[in-house]
Amino acid sequence: MATSATLAMAAKARELKNEGKDIIGLSLGEPDFNIPDFIKEAAIKAVNDNVHAYPPVDGYAELKKAIITKFKRDNNLTYEPTQIVVSTGAKQSLANIVMVMLNQGDEVILPAPYWVSYSDLVKLAEGVPVEIPTTIDTNFKITPQQLEAAITPKTKLVMYSSPCNPSGSVYSKAELRALADVLQKYPNIYVVSDEIYEHINFGEGHFSMAQFEDMYDRTIVVNGVSKAFAMTGWRIGYMGAPAWIARACNKMQGQITSGANAIAQMATIAALEASVSSIQYMVDAFKERRKLVLDLLSEIPGLKNNAPEGAFYVFPDVSSFFGKTIKGKKINTAEDFSLLLLEEALVATVSGESFGDPNCIRISYAASEGEIREALKRIKKLLT
Repeated sequence: MATSATLAMAAKARELKNEGKDIIGLSLGEPDFNIPDFIKEAAIKAVNDNVHAYPPVDGYAELKKAIITKFKRDNNLTYEPTQIVVSTGAKQSLANIVMVMLNQGDEVILPAPYWVSYSDLVKLAEGVPVEIPTTIDTNFKITPQQLEAAITPKTKLVMYSSPCNPSGSVYSKAELRALADVLQKYPNIYVVSDEIYEHINFGEGHFSMAQFEDMYDRTIVVNGVSKAFAMTGWRIGYMGAPAWIARACNKMQGQITSGANAIAQMATIAALEASVSSIQYMVDAFKERRKLVLDLLSEIPGLKNNAPEGAFYVFPDVSSFFGKTIKGKKINTAEDFSLLLLEEALVATVSGESFGDPNCIRISYAASEGEIREALKRIKKLLT
């Protein structure tokens, strides 16, 4: 397995910081907001109420109820408790899914760019990642024709995120319907829809593949509270899935970690029961930061940008710099470019190679406006 590129870059940035370097971190997808007070209060209440025993492997009944209500309220999806599994972060949900769904040699279609862990999780489960490349000119979205061309008799899963990490792209209802029409020809293929950035959406709104009646029984929806509620360290993710898949994931999790943190589960109930409007201030701030980043990036010749519709990343194409030498360093790849920014501009980003796109880098704007301005000022000075 490869080391997670986002975590590796964050570790490198911390190492340089410890050496006294003034590093600005735009590599991690971690909101810089504090957790809303009402969520903290729910956690404190759980501590005072002595919620400390082993929780059920697949989550407290009260939390499952909150998740079911959330799915109905936000996505018009109906689930039973037997279809819900709470895990230690959405990453564990994804790991559970591939471990129970894949046999050796089964193929998983990954529209690229994709979140860094998808490919290695598939390999860990002895599956075969099959990438579908996209470009910035298509807003990093695949077409129905590309999907059909990638399908083979060994295809078992299609795994994607919308809004997408790292590109910020959002699939519309019409675009998902077109992909679903292709999948209707192949009833043995299942879809893993990673919706962790659901609420950080600046366009026409979020739509889930599972909302199509003819895809509901073949779609596994993964979500969590890390991004929208700034609860990254609380490590709570969950899935809504066909009951037989949820049952298998419950069994898998029971042998690896058992139930997710009890206090964090209680806090998550408060988060999910609250109105989505309670976190709108964060979404509004991310939208303003997106504009700021795009405006500042547009001042740097050679970077090719698009306007992402969700999440809190931009994914510029940096291939025009390949073959050039800056500060005595030859740039042949996006990895070279990202390291140049870290070593010479003291700005941490992540190479797109780890996301399945060798021409781009990921810049996270889940940072303060001041940090964003200073980081882009340094990058502009280095490159121009």
